[in-house]
Amino acid sequence: MVKSSALSRKTKRLWIVIVCAVCLAAAAFLMLRAFSSSIMFFMAPSQVREHPPALSRQFRLGGMVVAGSFHKKTVGQHPLALFDVTDGQAAITVHYSGILPDLFREGQSVVALGHMDKDGTFAAETVLAKHDETYMPKEVAEALKKSGKWDPRFGPPPDAASWNKMTEPAGSSPTPKAGGS
Repeated sequence: MVKSSALSRKTKRLWIVIVCAVCLAAAAFLMLRAFSSSIMFFMAPSQVREHPPALSRQFRLGGMVVAGSFHKKTVGQHPLALFDVTDGQAAITVHYSGILPDLFREGQSVVALGHMDKDGTFAAETVLAKHDETYMPKEVAEALKKSGKWDPRFGPPPDAASWNKMTEPAGSSPTPKAGGS
């Protein structure tokens, strides 16, 4: 009888450990699933072109606003802004329905939050602009460094005019002002 009660205690402990492990795994799964739906990844235009995200996937698109690409329209009573964002390797057209920040300018860094549309444009729900002449969002600076279009050791990021040259079709020979390749 002693052996059977010892066995039942061991069995009970084993079941308690198993139930606790299953509960812990379920809690971890639910937490990760909740976090994954609210995490917004940052992507540069060249990354979006190489690995397009799912149409419903929310993410942050960052880069420089291409000079000469900004256009305003009014649809019904709502303002609609269209502009291109580039990281020097690729450009993506962004459309935003709403009022842009006061500091929004062509040739300046911008981060837009939204998703890709079926037609390949980015539908922005929020547009964030820089707050002074020297500021560049960390993600945008990293994307520019990674693309080889800007190296902070050689000065400030390229000016707006050079961004247009960086995204010209093949056959042209763009040379960034700030020491990129």
